[in-house]
Amino acid sequence: MKLPRRHFLHLAAGAAALPALPRVASALDYPTRPVRLIVDLPVGLAPDVIARLVADPLAQRLGQPVVVENRPGASGNIGTEYVVRAAPDGYTLLAAISGNAINASLYTDLSFNFVRDIAPVAFVALTPFVLVVAPAFPAATIPAFIAYAKANPGKINLATVGVGTGPHMSGELFKMMTGTDMVEVPYRSNYMPDVLSGQVQGAFTAVAPTAGFIKSGKLRALGVTSATRMTALPDVPPIADFVPGYEGSGWIGICAPKGTPGDIVDKLNKDINAVISDAAIKARLIELGAEPATMTPAQFGTLIADAADKWARVIKFGNIKPEQ
Repeated sequence: MKLPRRHFLHLAAGAAALPALPRVASALDYPTRPVRLIVDLPVGLAPDVIARLVADPLAQRLGQPVVVENRPGASGNIGTEYVVRAAPDGYTLLAAISGNAINASLYTDLSFNFVRDIAPVAFVALTPFVLVVAPAFPAATIPAFIAYAKANPGKINLATVGVGTGPHMSGELFKMMTGTDMVEVPYRSNYMPDVLSGQVQGAFTAVAPTAGFIKSGKLRALGVTSATRMTALPDVPPIADFVPGYEGSGWIGICAPKGTPGDIVDKLNKDINAVISDAAIKARLIELGAEPATMTPAQFGTLIADAADKWARVIKFGNIKPEQ
C-alpha cells in the first residue's frame, strides 16, 4: 500500500520524536529510584547531621529513599568533584557548604569550578559562628576586643580547626575588616580545653558545641558572625553591629550537577523548602546552631557567587595557602 506523502511525513515526524519521550517522562515522573545526597565531609560533623535531618522528610515527599553518602577527603573537594561529574539527572545531589565557595579560590589546581559547574537547588540554613574568649580575657565587647588587638599586635592567638575552614575564614575576614593583627593557630584535635583555660585567647567557633560553655559562664561570647542576632544566642550581638558590613557565617544547601533539568530542580526546591518550613525541622536546626531559611534556586545561586567573590578577596588579602 502506498501512503499519501502528507500521511508519510506525519508518521515520520512522529517517529523522530519518539526518542525524546522517555526523557520528558523521566523529568515528569522524577524520582523513580533512590536519590543520593553526597556529604563531602566525615560522618558526625554539622553538615552531615543537617543532611541526615533533611533526608528523611525529603524522602517522604519524593516517595523514594534519599540516601546520605559521605565522600570526605581533600577538604571536601573529592565529594564535590564526584557530584560535579555525576549525571545531571537529579539522582546525585550535594550537601553544599560555604567551604565549597572558599575552596574555589583557596585551591588553584582543581579540575572543576564549583560556581560554574554546579546547579543551585535549595538553601537550607545559615550556620553562623561565634567569637568566644575565656572570662579572664581583658575585653568583654567587640569594640574592646578590637582595641586590645590593635594595642597588642600579634599577641592574640585564635584557635581554629584548620586553614580554609569556615571559622578560620571568619576570623580572617574580621582581621581584614578591622585592621587587626592576630595569629590563627590550627589544631588537629579539640582546641576547646585551651580556649577554656586561656592558653589561646579566643576562637571563632560553631555555636552548637559552644553554647553550653557560654550559658554556664565558662566562655564569654563577644559576637556572632551573622548579620542579625541568632535564635540560639539571642543575647549575643552580631559583630556587624560594630564592624559595619561584616558577615562571616557558614551555610548549607543542596546543589546538583550543572545541566540538571529545570523542572527537577524546581521540584526539589519546592519539596526541600517545605521540609525546612516544617516547625519540628526548624526547631531541630536551631538546636544545631543553624538559622533555617528558604530561597529560590536563583537566590541561592547569587549567594554562592557572592560568597566565592568575598572569600577570594579575603584569601588574596591574607595570602592564605591551603594546608599541605
